[in-house]
Amino acid sequence: MVGPVVCCQPVMSKVMLIGQAPGGKEGQFGKPFAWTAGKTLFGWFGRLGLNEEQVRQRVYIAAVCRCFPGKQASGGDRVPSPAEIDHCSTWLRAEIELLRPHLLIPVGKLAIRQWLKADKLSAIIGEQYRIEAYGHAADLIPLPHPSGASTWHRTEPGIGLLTKALAAIERHPAWQAIRPND
Repeated sequence: MVGPVVCCQPVMSKVMLIGQAPGGKEGQFGKPFAWTAGKTLFGWFGRLGLNEEQVRQRVYIAAVCRCFPGKQASGGDRVPSPAEIDHCSTWLRAEIELLRPHLLIPVGKLAIRQWLKADKLSAIIGEQYRIEAYGHAADLIPLPHPSGASTWHRTEPGIGLLTKALAAIERHPAWQAIRPND
């Protein structure tokens, strides 16, 4: 893992967004989803009535791993090892125990796999699940990773399933509670 640790500003929220791990640029900006994937992700939330600043002020943003895992030999970002995931799990556990979120939004397979078997995104994106996270019951609505390297969310069935997932998030009472009053 390559420092610095990247975390969000503390937000007391019943909505928790859980990323995989910071990318190579997030450390210099000191916030998660600060680069290309973030632009896409916040664009999705813009469709639900919240811009990036509003999301950052109203949604607690966490991650499975807190430091950039580094590059793999082929050039892409390295997937954190099970030991690295386990090492960082105490942070995620503490955040969930403290915030007791009503809605968890894991982004990408690594984050989703903390609670669901995720062999194929098409089998799980677009659905809402009731799960137990560290002794706390919550709803979980997974999203695909918004990486520019991924085409899944830009082709079918990904386009339709992403739209379905975003609609489920928008309907969720915890999301409704953080939306601006029109």
